Amino acid sequence: MTDKNLFIYDGDCPFCNHFAQLLELKSSLPELEILDGRKNLPLLFQLYDQGYDLNKGAILIRNGHIMHGADAINWICSEINEPTDSLLEVLRLIFISNKRTKFLFPFLLWGRRLSLTFKGKVWQPVSENSQFY
Repeated sequence: MTDKNLFIYDGDCPFCNHFAQLLELKSSLPELEILDGRKNLPLLFQLYDQGYDLNKGAILIRNGHIMHGADAINWICSEINEPTDSLLEVLRLIFISNKRTKFLFPFLLWGRRLSLTFKGKVWQPVSENSQFY
């Protein structure tokens, strides 16, 4: 893994993908490396073996510490200062609150699963034995 802050998301999820693009282009977080988990399966398998499933939320590795799901989104949104995109500013304002993030996160997962189902993609746990694609 890396010493940088590493954000791992599901590139097939349109919501996750758009959020990752906004982070990369408009967030002003220079120390954030962004990876599509579906293109980095060995890393996903390693994280899954440690108890972190991409299907239960994005993963953030910060200084060797792993944050998952609502915690990862909350940390990222709390680090964004003066985003250059209005949607990212709205997301930052919503998810800067840990309580609000934890309350809303199950709805985000539900929306992700629904969108992947419509796309014909698998959203079951990611392990070396699963068919992630």
